Amino acid sequence: MLTSELIRPRLRIQGSILRVEMVNEQDPALQQIAQDLICLFQRHQGQSQAAWEEAVRAYEGANVDYVFIRGLAKVLMDAATFKPLTTPLPPATLREQVFAYGPVFEQPDIFHTATRQEVLREVAETLELSAGELDEILFADRGASYRLTDAGPTWTPSTLLARYNLELARGALYWASHITIGVASNYKDLWKYIKLFKLMFWAEPGQNGGYRIDLDGPISPFVSSTLRYGRQLAAFLPALLLCERWHMQAYVHPPQAPGGTLYRLDHTCSLRSHFKSSGMFDSRLEEDFASEFEQKMGEKRGHWRMIRESEVLLLGDTVMIPDFALVDDVDETRKILIELVGFWHPTYLRRKVEKVRAANCAHLLLLVYQGLNVTEEAFEGSASEVIFFQNKPVLKEVMETVEAMANRIYGPRPKRRRKKKTKSLE
Repeated sequence: MLTSELIRPRLRIQGSILRVEMVNEQDPALQQIAQDLICLFQRHQGQSQAAWEEAVRAYEGANVDYVFIRGLAKVLMDAATFKPLTTPLPPATLREQVFAYGPVFEQPDIFHTATRQEVLREVAETLELSAGELDEILFADRGASYRLTDAGPTWTPSTLLARYNLELARGALYWASHITIGVASNYKDLWKYIKLFKLMFWAEPGQNGGYRIDLDGPISPFVSSTLRYGRQLAAFLPALLLCERWHMQAYVHPPQAPGGTLYRLDHTCSLRSHFKSSGMFDSRLEEDFASEFEQKMGEKRGHWRMIRESEVLLLGDTVMIPDFALVDDVDETRKILIELVGFWHPTYLRRKVEKVRAANCAHLLLLVYQGLNVTEEAFEGSASEVIFFQNKPVLKEVMETVEAMANRIYGPRPKRRRKKKTKSLE
């Protein structure tokens, strides 16, 4: 991610509103700079990080927009892979052997008769290396000596400029104290990344559907590791872009502002995420269950409509997202959630059972694979229903249980009103 020195010059403050000045991704002049840097970076394959940084400084020259150039170069570096050279001994051990000779110089004097080259040659001989090879790997554990082994994505000028804009938006969150997010749909990946980046959050259902999520920012009084947490929060932003409808308000305190500012973004912005969204289904078991439901039930034969991962059970510092929700097509308040508990790792299974017990959700139906090391006793005390299955869930049994749960929780199903037929006048 970009450093604060590369972000601050792009921040614009108008009263209490913070705006990030993005670059025009279609500007021919900026695209040419981006193309130049992409080509320059590719030519440095196998070379050191120090050599790349020196090449960027040379390209900058007297260019007044050096912040932009350095920003693009940082984006390229962050998406690439630099690896240290292989050494016969740890570089620190090599330095100990060389430094044991004491101070040495390029030219000998009365107090230092051995030159630097002679010391390197003597130590290199014991390692069966040349003096030049030893000199090259002496500081191989330092980032400047790392070699570019993978240049990362196949960049184009447009994609590089788009990522630069995203990194600018990310960077504005370094100084956030609090962030409020509203999401209305397609938010499965959002929860996944909140958990992945270990963000501190509080969530509640939104007034108009969806959910409101409050995140502590890096300068919140509740955050101890400000720098690390700030990077985690900034890294999270592309996950929000995966949602279809969303809006964000961040309370930001940039260094150049006398007080707090408000930074707003929503789904209409031009930012693009480079995160990959999850597939429709997490397992073959879920996919087969959904396919069978569609084939055997469908809208014409049944009154239950299946929705994929549309509900979130809020459990304090975590969430549970059931695999499916069955919604009655006559009364959408009649809703049964379904969670398939399939072929899981024991640790994951234990956490899932803990979530089910914490949710204590009466309209949750669990379909549990019998081959798991779990029994009905594990779900005792939970309000949820449980069906165990051998190879796959039996849809008839599932739907009978769904009907019974709905009648018990919501009462008898209202009858669909038939439209009155009108006689035609001839």
